[in-house]
Amino acid sequence: MNTILQGNKPAHNHINYDVIIAGAGPVGLFLACELALAKCSVLVLEKADNPHSPLKQLPFGIRGLSAPTIETLYRRDLLKDLEIHKRIKNPHQNAKQGANRQAGHFAGIPFVDGNVDTSQWTYRLPGSTAPSLISEIEELETVFTRRAEALGVAIKRGLAITDFQQTADGVTVQADDQSFQGRWLVGCDGARSVVRKMGGFEFAGTEPEFTGYTVKADLSDPEKLNPGRTVTARGMYLQSQPGYLVIQDFDGGAFHGSDESITLQHVQQVLRHVSGTDVSISTLHTATTWTDRARQATTYRNGRVLLAGDAAHIHAPLGGQGLNLGLGDAMNLGWKLAATIHNKAPEGLLDSYYTERYPIGVQVLDWSRAQVAIMKPEPQARALHAIISDLMNTRDGATYFAARVWGIFTHYHLGSNHPLAGHSVPNFELEDGTTIGELMHSGKSILLDFNSNASLKTLADEYGNQIQYVSASAKDQLGLSAVLIRPDGIIVWATDSEPNYSELQKAADRWFVIG
Repeated sequence: MNTILQGNKPAHNHINYDVIIAGAGPVGLFLACELALAKCSVLVLEKADNPHSPLKQLPFGIRGLSAPTIETLYRRDLLKDLEIHKRIKNPHQNAKQGANRQAGHFAGIPFVDGNVDTSQWTYRLPGSTAPSLISEIEELETVFTRRAEALGVAIKRGLAITDFQQTADGVTVQADDQSFQGRWLVGCDGARSVVRKMGGFEFAGTEPEFTGYTVKADLSDPEKLNPGRTVTARGMYLQSQPGYLVIQDFDGGAFHGSDESITLQHVQQVLRHVSGTDVSISTLHTATTWTDRARQATTYRNGRVLLAGDAAHIHAPLGGQGLNLGLGDAMNLGWKLAATIHNKAPEGLLDSYYTERYPIGVQVLDWSRAQVAIMKPEPQARALHAIISDLMNTRDGATYFAARVWGIFTHYHLGSNHPLAGHSVPNFELEDGTTIGELMHSGKSILLDFNSNASLKTLADEYGNQIQYVSASAKDQLGLSAVLIRPDGIIVWATDSEPNYSELQKAADRWFVIG
């Protein structure tokens, strides 16, 4: 119930939410799902009235989902709700089939399926989810919204955050003419994040090299442009299907930073310049610009205010890693913030969100910068482009680039000597046919015991409902006898032999509290 105050004071909402999230994009909505799954009360505030936008739909809104994201969706029983990947191939790739099918790219340089040696990825079992698939922003938002609402999340659209104040105990948020109270505020409100700006976060990084254009237009002579992605001496253009274009013009980001409107004449001029053709645009339907500006918040937390997704880091959308990076933030943060709210967090747990995710963001930003460096229209870049192209046409080269693009190498440095520590848990298939991913739908940590060791169950029981004890053998145990898995699917302890209980207890105490 809202109380309307006199004068210009905002209407005050008396509900004190555990968490207020700014932004109802995929990252904000998925974080809301994680928090609500852990029994937190959540309010999502979104400035846009209408969640639907042409730029969120195919082919504009197409996104390649990486292995960690796909595993995350599977572990929360959301992967089954995605449909687009079942009926549409990636329109940004070629139509070849089999070994010569383009599986991905680095700076527009393709690697093909036939060169990717998945046997080098030792811990990816035969029952693993796909390493990559496509979706679109609108599909993800629809699926996440449905789940969030089913879990009791309040989503209010058409409310832009205009101010907030935090104390030692909570945050008061003003959104247009209303006021909301929460214990925590998380900014998932994109590259121009109001939460980040008002929260005093430093946003450090590098300035752009190009202006990118995403365009829907009618072309009089689309045959003059190559299908797929074409890197030229002046930039890059991608024609995913006639009339749907992505263009990169190396103007130092000048046009994106200007106040000029995006006219048909301007887009045609840029397209002709980059493509080296005299192609003509008869009608311009939709156009937007973006750049390769690469910036990252130097901390992801200021008191009771946190950042995730594009609010915490921005970079060129080359390879589509931004969405995956943001969803990884949400998966990492959700259970840690929930444990903090429920007073079940050991010292330093919430701070580990930044220490784990910040280096991953650094890697992605550098990956993006490296692509831009070899796409620049200059001789040095063309020389690098040729060398990288040769490397990617080898089996080891293609396997390495595929692993980086698909997030296979993603892991956290947790200080353990076991090679699986800090990595995503393999999707073990247990003796009854159940997979470990299916057992993670509830968002609980799991102590997986392959040898029915009663002492392990006793230890798990000490942590109450925080750790689910599972005793079962698996089709392929990878030589392991037991593993401890966090709610986000990351292994924090593993052993190939008789468990060292003091080491297991130490690992469990780092992430959970007894009782």
